[in-house]
Amino acid sequence: MDAKTGFFYLFSVVLLFAAFRVITARNPVHAVLHLMLAFSQAAGLWFLLKAEFLAIVLVLVYLGAVMVLFMFVVMMLDIDMAGVRKGFWKHFPLAALVGGLIAAEMALVLMAGFRGTDEPKLMASAVGAAGQVLPFSNAKALGQLMYTQYLLPVEIAAVILLVAMIAAIALTLRKRKDSKAIEPSAQVHVRAADRMRIVKLAPTLPAAEPIAPAAAPENKA
Repeated sequence: MDAKTGFFYLFSVVLLFAAFRVITARNPVHAVLHLMLAFSQAAGLWFLLKAEFLAIVLVLVYLGAVMVLFMFVVMMLDIDMAGVRKGFWKHFPLAALVGGLIAAEMALVLMAGFRGTDEPKLMASAVGAAGQVLPFSNAKALGQLMYTQYLLPVEIAAVILLVAMIAAIALTLRKRKDSKAIEPSAQVHVRAADRMRIVKLAPTLPAAEPIAPAAAPENKA
């Protein structure tokens, strides 16, 4: 067994273990950490398949942005674990059946699609001065395809993402009647005289005269 096969089995075993712990961990923070471990092992498998661009995107986008956001959300939410576990065994047979069907379908697709295929060979992109063949970069080829042949779909996707981002900001920043907001311009132009007034009072005041009690009426026999 060569080193590449050893790394493949290592990444695969750790990936399967991390994926299993994602769905079995009782602590949501531990589940997110195991999901991050699964993504890192998947990136290693992409590197073994000579798909460096996909591996780097997986690390930068998912591990660097999405999973950090998931971690903040999970740590900020007060999750009731007793309510989450309630009804687990009741729905377990149906969930196991659906999961088994999905796993069987994925296995059939992978076995039918990759059976009898050899490792793709690197294409020669250029020849050096000494006559050596320089390997072809898949990231460079993907960039050339995206910005030449598929330029219009990439621009359409960029516009759609921009519209979605603007819509999310507009929905979040809309004014609500039941929320109390502070205007920054009003805070900048505020003056001390508008907020507080100093009133001078005498240090001592004369005592008030006591009120004489009213005389009780006499009872006449």
